This record gives sequence, C-alpha cells and structure tokens, in this order.
Amino acid sequence: MAEITEKIKRLKKEKNAVILAHCYQNPEIDEVADFVGDSLYLSRMAAQTDADIIVFAGVYFMAQTAKILSPDKKVLLPRKEAGCAMADMINLEQLRNFKAQYPGIPTVCYINSTAEVKSECDICCTSSNALQIVKSLNSDKVLFLPDQYLGKWVEAKLKNIEVITYDGCCPVHRNVLPDDVLKVKNLNPDAKILTHPECRKEVAALSDYVGSTTGIMKYAKESSAEAFIIATEKGVLDRLKRDCPNKKFIPVKDNLLCESMKCTRLEDIYDALNNEQYEITVEKTLSAKALSCIDKMLEVSK
Repeated sequence: MAEITEKIKRLKKEKNAVILAHCYQNPEIDEVADFVGDSLYLSRMAAQTDADIIVFAGVYFMAQTAKILSPDKKVLLPRKEAGCAMADMINLEQLRNFKAQYPGIPTVCYINSTAEVKSECDICCTSSNALQIVKSLNSDKVLFLPDQYLGKWVEAKLKNIEVITYDGCCPVHRNVLPDDVLKVKNLNPDAKILTHPECRKEVAALSDYVGSTTGIMKYAKESSAEAFIIATEKGVLDRLKRDCPNKKFIPVKDNLLCESMKCTRLEDIYDALNNEQYEITVEKTLSAKALSCIDKMLEVSK
C-alpha cells in the first residue's frame, strides 16, 4: 500500500491533479486525497484549485457535478461502474412525468441526482441545507426528489409546507429500522444516536442528531459525549474511529455498506491517473442548465 500511495502522489504532482475522496470511501483513500468530505464540498474545493485533472473517488453523479463546476478540467472516475442506486431511481422522463402530475409546483432535487435531472429542476439541495432551500421557495407545496425520506424529514421539520416526494431512496439508509436503533440503544443507553436524514422518519425520531455525513462527524468530534451510535454508511464510522480514538462508535447495524462507494481501490486511482481513463463529460447545454440549478442553491445558502 505504501508503494502505490507514493506512486499516486508522484503522478498527481506530475499531472497537476487533485484527488477527491467522499466520506463513504475506504479510509485508505484518504492517504492520497487532497480533500475528503461530502460530494458538493469536494466539487467546490476542486473548482477553486488550478489543477488540470480531477480524480473523484466517489460515484458517477459526483463526478458529473465536479465537471459541471469545473468545465475546463478533465474529470476522471476511477471505477466507471461506480453508480448511485438513489440517483438511478429517476431519469429525465420519470422526472417530467412526476412534474406533470403537479403542475406549477417548484421542484427541488437532491444533490444525489444526475446532471440530466438537475437540468430539469428549479433548485438543488444537500442534506445539510435542504431545510433552508425548501423554505426559501416561499411555496406551501414543493416537489422533492429523488429521496422520499429526506423530503419527508424536511416536511416534518418545517410543518407548514407540504413536501410531495418522489418514491426514491438510498437502499443503505432505508435498511436501518427503528428496532435496529432500539436494540443497540438498549445495550448502550448512554450513547448518542447520530443519523443521516436519508433514513426513515421513524429512525430520525429516535435520534439525538440528524444531519449530513459532515454534520455527523462534526457533532461527534465536538460533543462531550463519549459514545455514539452511528446510523449511516460504515465509512463515516471508520473515519470517526480513526480520528477520535478515545471515543466509542457503535454501528447501528453491521451491513451498512455502499458497494459502489467501496469498489474504488488505490490501484484504480493509480490507473485512472496513469492512463487518464474513465473521463466524465457533460454536454454543454445540459451542463449550463444543471449549473443554474446548483448556483441557485449556493446563492440561497451563502
């Protein structure tokens, strides 16, 4: 591992590349990454660099977003098959059919969506700013896609806005059930429950904190509590164990793995850089529309 890590660092310098690693990636990817975090944060940080190449250790929609924000940079996805089950649950035709059922209602798309879907929506959001974005539309009804659980969590928090959700979800977070939380909590009564809003509303209701991956990690690091039950993808728990060795982190269940996120290896990053392979492109007109959707979000959430 040390040998290939050094090869990647050398190639990165030679090719003026920046490497991005999502929090759900295998933690060893952090050794070669310039930035680690949530998907939009990574794309924004890469856009601020003078790099010629972006290597995105993540999934397809994330690399698309990086390309949209950095159209003049070459964007590489180390594993071309790395997709997102949630993003794949809605395509352009399905989105148009969904909107046709509710004419005149503003449409919010989660960042976990393809460029095509973003190009057809009014505004984008992340798990950390979804409340703010939905509220900013000043509408008593909002269409939200693709994640039904994040949308309904927003609705429950805002109370006076009806959030009409598309029937999509993250299969990993959907697998967390209230009984899973209660079982672990009974064994660890003093532990704080930290949950991603892509989980079911019944799970969120049992939690001490609900927020994005970055928000969960920040809460755990800054809290005076000593034990935490983590209800999100295992990559977050692995990083917390590494970064906070004096605290206890307990998985809400043992199989919370995003296989698409976990498929990227250091060897894939090396191959991507060495061969400049699996380039992600977004058609210019489509990219401009998707960028407008993202820019509106960034303007609201300054």
